[in-house]
Amino acid sequence: MDFKPLVTLLAIVNPLAIVPFFIHYTHDFSIAQRRRTIWISSVSAFVVIAISALMGLHILEFFGISLASFQVGGGMLLLTSALAMLNAQPAEAKSNEEEIHDASARASIAVVPLTIPLLTGPATMSTVVIYADKAKTFWELTTLVGYGVVIGLATALCFSLAQPIARGLGKTGINVMTRLMGLILAALAVEVMSDGLIKLFPVLGR
Repeated sequence: MDFKPLVTLLAIVNPLAIVPFFIHYTHDFSIAQRRRTIWISSVSAFVVIAISALMGLHILEFFGISLASFQVGGGMLLLTSALAMLNAQPAEAKSNEEEIHDASARASIAVVPLTIPLLTGPATMSTVVIYADKAKTFWELTTLVGYGVVIGLATALCFSLAQPIARGLGKTGINVMTRLMGLILAALAVEVMSDGLIKLFPVLGR
């Protein structure tokens, strides 16, 4: 397995783009509370990716959904996320105001909304499932799960350095990074959709 799944996941999750959200939700936290939030968010992001890699295909099979159809649908979802990122919006920022305020009141923001849906939402899950199908050996599947560890570490690093990153890059810098990752994600989304369409309509591959 090459590094394409890792690049795709980094583009979708994009912890840098979530730094302002992290600062907003944890501005009145103590150092210990902020560290705990970082730890839970990072581990939760890994767990979502690992479960999607190990169980995603079985869930599709249970519901009778073909992978080709899932690739087309997942590719469309990735493209939608890419378009949001090209407008400097986080790919997975889908919470409404009611959900956000409710999550803050429960002091569970590390999981909702920071991990789900801001870091790892439907686009992330569908991407992992699609690449899990391409894993032909146990070691390739293990590598995919390992990429989840990298995502978790990247999340922990960005959140731990949230204040210096926000000061160094500024809003403009974060927006530029988000747009760049959005462009990469758009290209990857087209590739995922084309693979699915060729499987559904083999005549397109001739």
